[in-house]
Amino acid sequence: MHWAWFRIAAAITGFSGVVAGFIVNVDRAARQGQGLGDVLANYFSLFTIVSTSLSVAALLVAASWAMRHPGSSREPLGIALAIAAVTAPVLLLGLVYNILLRGLPSAVALGDSAGIAMLDEYAVEVLHVVLPIYFVLDLLLAPRRRALPWWSLAVLVGYPLLWATYTMVRGERVGNPDGTTPWWYPYPFLDPHGPGGYASAFLYIGAILVGFLAIGTMIVMIGRYRERRATRHGASAAHGPLPV
Repeated sequence: MHWAWFRIAAAITGFSGVVAGFIVNVDRAARQGQGLGDVLANYFSLFTIVSTSLSVAALLVAASWAMRHPGSSREPLGIALAIAAVTAPVLLLGLVYNILLRGLPSAVALGDSAGIAMLDEYAVEVLHVVLPIYFVLDLLLAPRRRALPWWSLAVLVGYPLLWATYTMVRGERVGNPDGTTPWWYPYPFLDPHGPGGYASAFLYIGAILVGFLAIGTMIVMIGRYRERRATRHGASAAHGPLPV
């Protein structure tokens, strides 16, 4: 049951990061005279925010199940799939931000007050550093995790594919809140109006899906290794055959 409290703490921390980012976006929208509804709709369409929100829900559901079912039995397949499905995007977001984006200046941040700047930094660090570290620890150390079947890779890749489809369809139907364009895409590399057009955007989407496939494969392999190792040591949590 103890690990359930770690999951609850991680969920609360992730939620606090989303709230901090929400406050930052409300402040910036007000300062720039942008429509608050459009800004917030865009904020909650960001892959980072969608993934964090889903991870908060998955962690709370997993923690609730563990508290209601004390013992050593493995977690249900649905919970295992949900945790894996949010682990992949959180890890990929952490890698991309810390390798490629950390330290890049943001023009909109130049007008932030000291308090908003602190909230912005807090949100960034929670969503791109703290949560990825937690999910690595959960993957390696959380007890009662169920080994996943290889077909679960379709679920892990399916979520980002659904988000990409939603984003590309929505992008042409909403205008930029600053009024500069009649379209809005959350990330420049997805904007088909830029250099390369749709070919470039879909190339990036393909690369992202390959990244998810690689991370998903790692998640499944680690889970199956942990269950085989537990079986060799006679752990009751690992009773039963590995899923195919």
